[in-house]
Amino acid sequence: MATTALTDVITEAGSAETTLEFPDNRFLLELCGELDSNLQKIETATGVEITHRGNRLSLFGDEEQRKHSATILRAIYSRLEQRRPLEPGDVDAAIRMPSEVFDAPRDSDQIEMFKSDQIEIRTRKRIVEPRTPVQKAYVKSLFDHQLAFGLGPAGTGKTYLAVAAAVSHYIDGHVDRIILSRPAVEAGERLGFLPGDMKEKVDPYMQPLYDALNAFLPAKQVLRMIEDKQIEIAPLAFMRGRTLSNAFVILDEAQNATSMQMKMFLTRLGEGSRMVITGDMSQIDLPRGVTSGLVEAEGILRDVKGIGFTRFTSVDVVRHPMVAKVIDAYDAAAKRNG
Repeated sequence: MATTALTDVITEAGSAETTLEFPDNRFLLELCGELDSNLQKIETATGVEITHRGNRLSLFGDEEQRKHSATILRAIYSRLEQRRPLEPGDVDAAIRMPSEVFDAPRDSDQIEMFKSDQIEIRTRKRIVEPRTPVQKAYVKSLFDHQLAFGLGPAGTGKTYLAVAAAVSHYIDGHVDRIILSRPAVEAGERLGFLPGDMKEKVDPYMQPLYDALNAFLPAKQVLRMIEDKQIEIAPLAFMRGRTLSNAFVILDEAQNATSMQMKMFLTRLGEGSRMVITGDMSQIDLPRGVTSGLVEAEGILRDVKGIGFTRFTSVDVVRHPMVAKVIDAYDAAAKRNG
């Protein structure tokens, strides 16, 4: 169905007010959110005041603020016209990069061009879209490179997007299995004292990977694929001596791999496989004096052709906005002390 064009700015009261008119009130109500929660979020982010009357939104503030807010509102409305779901994170994404990912096309040719430029990952349970420009570059790297690194703070979607890409590759038949691994930093002697068999001992370390898989595949399918060895979730130490062919392989929390472990893991890459390494170099839990294999690998491999590196910052945090503030505060403290 053709997208209805969104009316451009129709009134300018002095230089302090911009009014937008939306042709479909159903989409406008969804744009506004429950109790106008989405409008409140946009007001906080841009510094404008937004009032809702009928099928119109009026924006009050300085010219640049109103222009930015109008772009965000058009972007979200365009998404709704295309019958694409709107979640709270999508509103945050529109605020971050309205013109880059969500900008509203004006005619059918532009719509198709807009859709072809979109980057999204299709899984069994949902369509996953990058929510920041760096996430967009990361997803592109995951599909363009056989070996890709995602480096940066927690909450930026490094692991989530990598697992989504792995599931997508499996569904499309590009790989036969998915292999997910993490260093079990505290394993060592403590692991032997934990109850249960080896799987039960290491499962607590692997839980974030199970959570990511369950976001993209039905739970029963995940269990069946684990039983059939189409999905393997194992500590990094279990990778030694293996050649990982026709697989999508992810090493998560790689900042806690030693230099020897990192080299071992990287050399497991086999024919028809893809490998993604994710980590946050500000959260290294290795004993004092032990070099992080991720830090070393970045220095050695960053200029090697064919390897993709994507670096995230607090701007790319897609969890609660407070997480970004916490990261910034810790970074500032580290600079003062360091």
